[in-house]
Amino acid sequence: MTGAQKYTKELNDLSASLGMSVLGVAELEPVRQTFHPQLEGPAKGLKYGIVAGIRLSDPVIDDIVDQPTFLYKYHYQTANDALDRAATAFGFYIQQKGFKALPIPASQTVDWENHLGHLSHKALAVQAGLGWIGRSALFIHPVHRARLRLVSVLTDLPLEPGSPVKGECGACKCCITACPAGAITEQGYDKPKCIAKLKEFSRRPGINQYICGVCIRTCQG
Repeated sequence: MTGAQKYTKELNDLSASLGMSVLGVAELEPVRQTFHPQLEGPAKGLKYGIVAGIRLSDPVIDDIVDQPTFLYKYHYQTANDALDRAATAFGFYIQQKGFKALPIPASQTVDWENHLGHLSHKALAVQAGLGWIGRSALFIHPVHRARLRLVSVLTDLPLEPGSPVKGECGACKCCITACPAGAITEQGYDKPKCIAKLKEFSRRPGINQYICGVCIRTCQG
Protein backbone atom coordinates (compact mmCIF):
# COMPACT_ATOMS: atom_id res chain seq x y z
CA MET A 1 0.00 0.00 0.00
CA THR A 2 1.40 3.38 -1.01
CA GLY A 3 1.47 6.38 1.31
CA ALA A 4 -1.35 8.01 -0.66
CA GLN A 5 -3.48 4.87 -0.37
CA LYS A 6 -2.78 4.61 3.36
CA TYR A 7 -3.64 8.26 4.05
CA THR A 8 -6.81 8.04 1.93
CA LYS A 9 -7.99 4.93 3.80
CA GLU A 10 -7.26 6.47 7.18
CA LEU A 11 -9.18 9.61 6.23
CA ASN A 12 -12.14 7.49 5.11
CA ASP A 13 -12.08 5.64 8.42
CA LEU A 14 -11.87 8.93 10.35
CA SER A 15 -14.72 10.35 8.27
CA ALA A 16 -16.98 7.40 9.07
CA SER A 17 -16.16 7.67 12.78
CA LEU A 18 -17.22 11.33 12.69
CA GLY A 19 -20.62 10.47 11.21
CA MET A 20 -19.92 11.61 7.68
CA SER A 21 -21.91 9.88 4.92
CA VAL A 22 -19.45 10.36 2.04
CA LEU A 23 -15.84 11.36 1.51
CA GLY A 24 -13.98 12.15 -1.70
CA VAL A 25 -10.68 13.59 -2.84
CA ALA A 26 -10.40 16.11 -5.68
CA GLU A 27 -7.40 17.42 -7.58
CA LEU A 28 -7.46 21.19 -7.18
CA GLU A 29 -5.93 22.37 -10.43
CA PRO A 30 -9.06 21.81 -12.57
CA VAL A 31 -11.16 23.96 -10.21
CA ARG A 32 -8.61 26.37 -8.73
CA GLN A 33 -9.75 29.18 -11.03
CA THR A 34 -13.13 29.16 -9.25
CA PHE A 35 -11.62 29.96 -5.84
CA HIS A 36 -12.27 33.32 -4.23
CA PRO A 37 -9.19 35.60 -4.36
CA GLN A 38 -8.94 35.35 -0.56
CA LEU A 39 -7.74 31.75 -1.03
CA GLU A 40 -4.90 32.61 -3.38
CA GLY A 41 -2.34 32.86 -0.60
CA PRO A 42 -3.56 30.22 1.87
CA ALA A 43 -4.18 27.60 -0.85
CA LYS A 44 -0.85 28.09 -2.63
CA GLY A 45 1.00 24.78 -2.94
CA LEU A 46 -1.98 22.70 -1.82
CA LYS A 47 -2.79 19.99 -4.34
CA TYR A 48 -5.87 18.17 -3.08
CA GLY A 49 -9.31 18.95 -1.73
CA ILE A 50 -10.95 16.56 0.71
CA VAL A 51 -14.75 16.77 0.49
CA ALA A 52 -16.98 15.28 3.19
CA GLY A 53 -20.75 15.15 3.20
CA ILE A 54 -23.36 14.50 5.86
CA ARG A 55 -26.82 13.13 5.05
CA LEU A 56 -29.66 15.38 6.12
CA SER A 57 -32.61 14.00 8.08
CA ASP A 58 -35.39 12.67 5.84
CA PRO A 59 -38.20 13.57 8.30
CA VAL A 60 -36.90 17.14 8.51
CA ILE A 61 -36.55 17.53 4.73
CA ASP A 62 -39.83 15.76 3.94
CA ASP A 63 -41.67 18.22 6.22
CA ILE A 64 -40.76 21.12 3.90
CA VAL A 65 -43.61 22.09 1.55
CA ASP A 66 -43.14 25.52 -0.02
CA GLN A 67 -40.91 27.35 2.47
CA PRO A 68 -38.28 26.57 5.11
CA THR A 69 -39.46 25.25 8.46
CA PHE A 70 -38.06 25.97 11.91
CA LEU A 71 -36.95 22.33 12.10
CA TYR A 72 -35.01 22.74 8.87
CA LYS A 73 -33.36 25.94 10.06
CA TYR A 74 -32.09 24.23 13.21
CA HIS A 75 -31.04 21.10 11.30
CA TYR A 76 -29.21 23.18 8.68
CA GLN A 77 -27.22 24.93 11.40
CA THR A 78 -26.35 21.77 13.34
CA ALA A 79 -25.35 19.94 10.14
CA ASN A 80 -22.98 22.78 9.29
CA ASP A 81 -21.54 22.65 12.80
CA ALA A 82 -20.95 18.89 12.48
CA LEU A 83 -19.25 19.40 9.12
CA ASP A 84 -16.99 22.13 10.46
CA ARG A 85 -16.01 19.93 13.42
CA ALA A 86 -15.19 17.10 11.00
CA ALA A 87 -13.06 19.44 8.88
CA THR A 88 -11.17 20.48 12.01
CA ALA A 89 -10.57 16.83 12.88
CA PHE A 90 -9.28 16.14 9.36
CA GLY A 91 -6.98 19.11 9.76
CA PHE A 92 -5.56 17.81 13.04
CA TYR A 93 -4.95 14.40 11.45
CA ILE A 94 -3.17 15.95 8.46
CA GLN A 95 -0.98 18.22 10.60
CA GLN A 96 0.02 15.29 12.80
CA LYS A 97 1.32 13.64 9.61
CA GLY A 98 3.49 16.69 8.95
CA PHE A 99 1.44 18.25 6.14
CA LYS A 100 -0.66 21.38 5.68
CA ALA A 101 -4.43 21.56 6.09
CA LEU A 102 -6.78 24.42 5.21
CA PRO A 103 -10.37 23.78 6.41
CA ILE A 104 -13.01 25.71 4.46
CA PRO A 105 -16.23 26.46 6.41
CA ALA A 106 -19.31 24.54 5.33
CA SER A 107 -21.34 27.73 5.03
CA GLN A 108 -19.68 31.15 5.03
CA THR A 109 -20.36 33.99 2.62
CA VAL A 110 -17.33 36.12 1.77
CA ASP A 111 -18.81 37.91 -1.26
CA TRP A 112 -22.28 39.18 -0.37
CA GLU A 113 -22.82 40.92 -3.69
CA ASN A 114 -22.56 37.62 -5.58
CA HIS A 115 -23.39 35.36 -2.62
CA LEU A 116 -20.22 33.29 -2.87
CA GLY A 117 -18.06 31.48 -0.35
CA HIS A 118 -14.31 30.85 -0.42
CA LEU A 119 -14.92 28.05 -2.91
CA SER A 120 -17.66 25.79 -4.19
CA HIS A 121 -17.85 22.59 -2.14
CA LYS A 122 -20.12 21.30 -4.92
CA ALA A 123 -17.42 21.84 -7.55
CA LEU A 124 -14.90 19.91 -5.46
CA ALA A 125 -17.40 17.10 -4.89
CA VAL A 126 -17.94 16.83 -8.65
CA GLN A 127 -14.19 16.82 -9.30
CA ALA A 128 -13.84 14.10 -6.64
CA GLY A 129 -16.31 11.92 -8.52
CA LEU A 130 -18.99 11.92 -5.83
CA GLY A 131 -21.81 13.10 -8.08
CA TRP A 132 -22.93 15.85 -10.43
CA ILE A 133 -24.72 19.22 -10.54
CA GLY A 134 -28.43 18.97 -11.32
CA ARG A 135 -30.71 21.37 -13.15
CA SER A 136 -31.50 22.94 -9.75
CA ALA A 137 -27.78 23.80 -9.31
CA LEU A 138 -27.75 21.40 -6.34
CA PHE A 139 -25.07 18.75 -5.94
CA ILE A 140 -26.64 15.36 -6.65
CA HIS A 141 -25.25 12.13 -5.17
CA PRO A 142 -26.35 8.82 -6.73
CA VAL A 143 -27.53 7.46 -3.35
CA HIS A 144 -28.23 10.49 -1.15
CA ARG A 145 -29.60 12.65 -3.98
CA ALA A 146 -29.55 16.33 -2.97
CA ARG A 147 -29.78 15.54 0.75
CA LEU A 148 -26.14 16.19 1.58
CA ARG A 149 -24.36 19.14 3.17
CA LEU A 150 -20.67 19.45 2.27
CA VAL A 151 -17.41 20.74 3.71
CA SER A 152 -13.87 20.81 2.32
CA VAL A 153 -10.27 20.73 3.51
CA LEU A 154 -7.42 21.69 1.18
CA THR A 155 -4.10 19.96 1.73
CA ASP A 156 -0.72 18.88 0.38
CA LEU A 157 -1.07 15.44 2.00
CA PRO A 158 -0.49 12.76 -0.70
CA LEU A 159 -3.90 11.26 -1.50
CA GLU A 160 -5.69 9.23 -4.15
CA PRO A 161 -8.05 11.59 -6.02
CA GLY A 162 -11.26 10.56 -7.72
CA SER A 163 -12.38 11.54 -11.21
CA PRO A 164 -15.57 13.29 -12.36
CA VAL A 165 -18.47 11.00 -13.24
CA LYS A 166 -21.28 11.53 -15.71
CA GLY A 167 -24.73 12.15 -14.29
CA GLU A 168 -27.87 14.00 -15.27
CA CYS A 169 -31.41 14.70 -14.16
CA GLY A 170 -32.84 13.01 -17.24
CA ALA A 171 -36.57 13.53 -17.65
CA CYS A 172 -37.13 14.53 -14.01
CA LYS A 173 -38.48 18.05 -13.66
CA CYS A 174 -39.76 17.92 -10.07
CA CYS A 175 -37.67 20.89 -8.95
CA ILE A 176 -38.95 23.06 -11.80
CA THR A 177 -42.53 22.57 -10.68
CA ALA A 178 -41.79 22.94 -6.97
CA CYS A 179 -39.43 25.94 -6.89
CA PRO A 180 -41.25 28.77 -5.05
CA ALA A 181 -39.06 31.36 -6.78
CA GLY A 182 -39.53 30.09 -10.33
CA ALA A 183 -35.73 30.05 -10.46
CA ILE A 184 -35.39 26.60 -12.08
CA THR A 185 -36.40 26.10 -15.71
CA GLU A 186 -35.42 23.83 -18.57
CA GLN A 187 -33.23 26.70 -19.79
CA GLY A 188 -31.22 26.77 -16.57
CA TYR A 189 -30.96 28.05 -13.02
CA ASP A 190 -31.65 31.73 -12.29
CA LYS A 191 -29.52 32.54 -9.24
CA PRO A 192 -30.80 36.12 -8.70
CA LYS A 193 -34.39 34.84 -8.51
CA CYS A 194 -33.33 32.18 -6.03
CA ILE A 195 -31.43 34.67 -3.86
CA ALA A 196 -34.38 37.07 -3.86
CA LYS A 197 -36.64 34.31 -2.51
CA LEU A 198 -34.05 33.30 0.10
CA LYS A 199 -33.88 36.91 1.24
CA GLU A 200 -37.67 36.96 1.53
CA PHE A 201 -37.65 33.74 3.57
CA SER A 202 -34.89 35.10 5.83
CA ARG A 203 -37.22 37.89 6.93
CA ARG A 204 -39.73 35.42 8.33
CA PRO A 205 -39.79 35.56 12.15
CA GLY A 206 -37.57 32.81 13.51
CA ILE A 207 -35.76 32.03 10.23
CA ASN A 208 -33.13 34.80 9.86
CA GLN A 209 -31.17 32.62 7.43
CA TYR A 210 -30.82 32.37 3.67
CA ILE A 211 -32.41 28.91 3.37
CA CYS A 212 -35.25 27.28 1.47
CA GLY A 213 -34.98 23.48 1.10
CA VAL A 214 -37.86 22.97 -1.33
CA CYS A 215 -35.70 21.72 -4.21
CA ILE A 216 -33.77 19.48 -1.82
CA ARG A 217 -37.03 17.86 -0.72
CA THR A 218 -38.35 17.34 -4.25
CA CYS A 219 -35.15 16.09 -5.90
CA GLN A 220 -35.46 12.49 -7.08
CA GLY A 221 -31.82 12.24 -8.18
